[in-house]
Amino acid sequence: MSAASAVEDGYRVRRWVGFVEEIAHEGGPVPGEPLVKAACGVVIANPFAGGYTEDLSALTAPSAALGTELGRRAAALLGRREVHSYGKGGIAGTAGEQEHVVACVTTVFGDALRAAVGGGAAWISSATKTASAGTAIDIPLAYKDELYVRSHYDAVTLAVPDAPRPDELLICVAVASGGRVHQRVGGLSLAEARAAARG
Repeated sequence: MSAASAVEDGYRVRRWVGFVEEIAHEGGPVPGEPLVKAACGVVIANPFAGGYTEDLSALTAPSAALGTELGRRAAALLGRREVHSYGKGGIAGTAGEQEHVVACVTTVFGDALRAAVGGGAAWISSATKTASAGTAIDIPLAYKDELYVRSHYDAVTLAVPDAPRPDELLICVAVASGGRVHQRVGGLSLAEARAAARG
């Protein structure tokens, strides 16, 4: 069974969304390659909207499929470029709770996301909240193999005009093909992080 089919089995899906941007420069020198950032999201029914439920495992148990399919779709939006950075998050509609989103993006989801984008040793930056349809979310990005690579601290903004409705969840991920275009404030470099990982 494909990850997309597994998502459909585990959740009631209304729509998938995707966003990609290609950044040539931020006013400075134009690099040899543009920075490409992408986000993907899925809008699903929230089975716990409108009330308090102690056990949220119905959202967590099938979430590996969410991580796999969202990661696959996001990585595809980068073309053939390597995924350098990743992040995750989501918005609960106003009849739900922030915890409902968190239940969808735990380690079960995160491990599947890592595998879908070519691996990752660092924990995955995350942002979750409760809000009305059309609210934007800034999905934080960090280098996938070492959290302290400062050049890769970034974000992708995603907004879906009609989601999440009050009884829905928007679950999303973001990826990038590199660090910020004009990064120049020091910190652990990508080369240093990769050298340390090689031992």
